[in-house]
Amino acid sequence: MENVKTQSIKETKESVENVDLEREKENRSVWLEKESFRIALISTFTALGIVLGYLLAYLPNIELFTLTIFLSGFTLGRRDGMIVGFLSSLIFCFFNPLGASPLPLLAFQLTHYSLTGLLGALTNDFLNKRSFFSFDEDLYNFPVMVIFGILGAIITTSFQVFSSLVNVFTFYDSIEEFLPYFIIGIPFTITHIIGNTLGFIFILPGLIYLVHNMLH
Repeated sequence: MENVKTQSIKETKESVENVDLEREKENRSVWLEKESFRIALISTFTALGIVLGYLLAYLPNIELFTLTIFLSGFTLGRRDGMIVGFLSSLIFCFFNPLGASPLPLLAFQLTHYSLTGLLGALTNDFLNKRSFFSFDEDLYNFPVMVIFGILGAIITTSFQVFSSLVNVFTFYDSIEEFLPYFIIGIPFTITHIIGNTLGFIFILPGLIYLVHNMLH
């Protein structure tokens, strides 16, 4: 009986490993294995993020900048996603048409968007191990859309809260000013969170599917 149980566990383990190998082969791209092509993609994602940032700069808290960086990490992996996040935020925030970010805020933005690229890659790693996620099927399914929506909300909320903290310490040098400062900006914060959440739910799955099929 014990031998049968052991054999069953072994077969189950081998089956899981085979599924993982098949998924790995499915997600492997000949193009992404070429370093020169990856550099071109890093440049493309960086330029796209900057252009979209400038195009929507005059619409208060409506942006596709965050989504583009997340998508780059999801597509290119941890290192390159962080590079896209760092470069695009450095250029956009330093040469922002509404004014360059002061140094403390710029340092936060560079960190935040680099981590956004990293989170995109980690999300890819997580979803590729789930039965409800497959590039052979429609990515507009409930679990995927819920996960992307939650991530969009968390990324945007954390940006709003911590950027407000940085601004308060930069201009007021007192934590007591944080609450009134944050309350005044609530309408813009809500707009930003809702906009990015909807973008992650309804735009991101389609873009991921499109980019994956272009590269595989």
